[in-house]
Amino acid sequence: MDPDTCLYYLTLTESKKIAISVISKLLGEFGSAKALMELPRSKYENLGFDNTQIELLCGNCSNNCRQQSTKEALEWAGNDGNYLVCYESQHYPCLLREIDCAPPILFVRGSLDALDGRHLAVVGSRRATTTGKKNAYWMAQELSKVGLQICSGLAAGIDSKAHEGALDCGKNTIAVVGTGIDRVYPSGHKKLEQRIVDNGAIVSEFPIGTPPYSSNFPRRNRIISGLASGTLVVEANLKSGSLITARLAMEQNRDVFAMPGPVASAQSRGCHQLIKQGAKLAEKPTDIVEELGVVNQSTLSRNDDYRAAKLEIKSNPLHNLRALKAIDHQGCVFQAIQSECELSIQDLNAELIQLEAAGLIRQQGGRYFRED
Repeated sequence: MDPDTCLYYLTLTESKKIAISVISKLLGEFGSAKALMELPRSKYENLGFDNTQIELLCGNCSNNCRQQSTKEALEWAGNDGNYLVCYESQHYPCLLREIDCAPPILFVRGSLDALDGRHLAVVGSRRATTTGKKNAYWMAQELSKVGLQICSGLAAGIDSKAHEGALDCGKNTIAVVGTGIDRVYPSGHKKLEQRIVDNGAIVSEFPIGTPPYSSNFPRRNRIISGLASGTLVVEANLKSGSLITARLAMEQNRDVFAMPGPVASAQSRGCHQLIKQGAKLAEKPTDIVEELGVVNQSTLSRNDDYRAAKLEIKSNPLHNLRALKAIDHQGCVFQAIQSECELSIQDLNAELIQLEAAGLIRQQGGRYFRED
């Protein structure tokens, strides 16, 4: 958008005198920052604003730090591939505009076209299990293929695997970050961030230079869920930030999906709690596609591919090993597996090594867990 329009929004948002939720409601009523800031003073008084807030809304407050921040934002937006997307912009995501606390302005790196389309949020634990990461990658990839665009938070674990799943099949993805748009967090995700910029977009509501304050991440979660028609939680413990995203999605009247997992796994408890609270159980991509009513000719072929893939996995000769048949998803100790299989220690160890190398089982805490 033009610098003058952006200036109105930056002036509003870079002061801490008026809450974003209040600005969002005012924008919903008056349509633009310019219209809001040109209201007569009496209107502000009737709305209950104090003198300091009124001076800000009238554009009469001057602050060197705020002016510098605004200047940096406008200079940043002058570079190729950098955009300031205001509430009134045609590129502002329609679903995001509907939420109670819509961000007045977004900093965007990458493609504005990536903000269009139908989004699905995929979120979960930073300390994800191997199975959780595989599921996030698989679900994101298959759902991308049928036309849903994956959005997540660029965090370690489930988020990064969801982004990678979309990118690896040639589709766009959006990362909503809890820092200034000029920062990469976590720092080890610089290559992933660049891939997203090249094939999608990085989005932030925070001013240039904002560090990764812990309070920023729950706040950015409303944008992740707000962009999307639905939110899928792949893995989450009971204190996971992903449950905040799921709660926000419910409050925004969006669909919430949760993948079940082993009963004994702490990383599955958050998902199980969501299912108890009414989230839709998602075991495979078609559960989400059918619920959201995604109409895409490739859906049927993907279902066939999924069934074929399952048959191929089941035809793997390793599935005939007695050790695998004795292991369940809740975990088994070595002695219990040996008792069930009636194999020697040497033969059982050989089978377990083969199964672990093939990714069919994992060992954790002295127990063996089935992964398929």
